[in-house]
Amino acid sequence: MSEPSILQKSPARLLSLDVFRGLTVAAMILVNNPGSWSHIYAPLKHAEWNGCTPTDLIFPFFLFIVGVSISYALGSKKDTVSHTKLITTALKRALILFGLGLFLTLFPKVFTDPVEAFKTVRIPGVLQRIAVVFFITAVLFIKTSPKTQLRTFIGILISYWLVMTLVPVPGVGYANLEKETNLGAWLDRTILTEAHLWKSAKTWDPEGILSTLPAVGTGLFGVLIGSWLKRKDREDSVKISWMFSIGFLAVIMGLIWDLFFPINKALWTSSFVLYAGGLATIGLALCYWLIDVQGFKKGTTPFVVYGVNAITVFFLSGLIPRILTMIKVTMPDGTQINSREWMYQTFFTPYFSPINASLAGAITFILIWLVILWWMFRKNIIIKV
Repeated sequence: MSEPSILQKSPARLLSLDVFRGLTVAAMILVNNPGSWSHIYAPLKHAEWNGCTPTDLIFPFFLFIVGVSISYALGSKKDTVSHTKLITTALKRALILFGLGLFLTLFPKVFTDPVEAFKTVRIPGVLQRIAVVFFITAVLFIKTSPKTQLRTFIGILISYWLVMTLVPVPGVGYANLEKETNLGAWLDRTILTEAHLWKSAKTWDPEGILSTLPAVGTGLFGVLIGSWLKRKDREDSVKISWMFSIGFLAVIMGLIWDLFFPINKALWTSSFVLYAGGLATIGLALCYWLIDVQGFKKGTTPFVVYGVNAITVFFLSGLIPRILTMIKVTMPDGTQINSREWMYQTFFTPYFSPINASLAGAITFILIWLVILWWMFRKNIIIKV
């Protein structure tokens, strides 16, 4: 996923940020497209509930990157361009992102049974959350000072913690953090109804309404780090030292908060915001030091090509597998399977163990897209949303 095009026009692009974005998007595509969902290595799975795996870090890393990019793209513009114009542009980009997310959910049923498709469409989703977080974070950046943004960030984390742990859940009678009975799940069912929630659960959604609030906190974390990184009155050594220190401190604070407000991606808990944001800060500091300061740029191009066309690759990597599933292949015994399964059974399962065949299928998908994106990069084709 790439930020909307308003974030791709910054005259002061960081190569390290493009690399970090590309690495994050490639990882997201990897975990979203295993050869078989029945055979996945543990680090490529989400935590069952509480806890955090490497896969759980991918989405918050991206929202953090969105925040950093906002500070670079809009940092000078908010003092010279009408705020109304900037906010209107951000709103248009957000609506497009939200619409793309809905389209992925509706496809292909919207073309075969549109009435039923809209009756059961999942309204929350990854692109939808990115759209909302992007817009709210952009508005906060445009209209407030860094001090206010920091206060807002702290206020969001504390408020969400208090709401989730103190407010009794209607119909349950007490506050709790369980899958189907927490306040966020109740709010999703009440406002969106079960028909429009995550189909794997139907009673709660990992990108639900209430948990979008702390997700905005993740975006603000990125804004604050981006504003610090682009300061011209600090040497690179000072910037990097502080980023490592802030990242380390955030991770420690997240682990301490985890003792009574568990790190949980599905709930996007305040401890998760600090833990994931701290690791993202450390990761960006490392990339910045290696690439932009030390000049180690060899081998970065594969990640750059993913980063500059990230919306395109994320959207199409979700759309094309759905199209392949619609195409049927007749097997020698007369049975029919979809073309995606046929390719997996033909090129991977005969040559690897089940779990390695699944991983090989995902890596191949990544490499195919790398070839396509590299060609687009060489032709200077950047599709902006």
